[in-house]
Amino acid sequence: MSSCVARNAAQRRYNRDVLWLSAAYALLLLAATYLFRHAAITGVPAVMLAVLPALPIIGVFAAIARYLMEERDEYLRMLTVRQTLVASGFALSIATIWGFLESFGVAGHIDAYFVAVLWFAGLGLGTCVNRAIEART
Repeated sequence: MSSCVARNAAQRRYNRDVLWLSAAYALLLLAATYLFRHAAITGVPAVMLAVLPALPIIGVFAAIARYLMEERDEYLRMLTVRQTLVASGFALSIATIWGFLESFGVAGHIDAYFVAVLWFAGLGLGTCVNRAIEART
């Protein structure tokens, strides 16, 4: 979403969901990191524990989709769609470039979950793009 101020029910629900999911992510990441460092976890429990911090991130993607379906204002929906398109293009472009750099041995390995980090950074870039386009009109 391009604004932090909730103007309607869809935005309020989105903000609430993202806040809860962000808190869940932080707690699950801290717990998983602690347990992997201090406990001998292997096999299926290790896989399950490693996946847990990803679930709230996936939840944020779902919250954005839900917001887009619930938002009745076409202009606000368009801004969010453009923001997510910029984020997607940004994250996929950087991941693709890095993948080729890594493949040809000129860059080190980066964990795949950083694509989501890039995507969230791209949401900020998308907000800037929205503001720049809207300033011209």
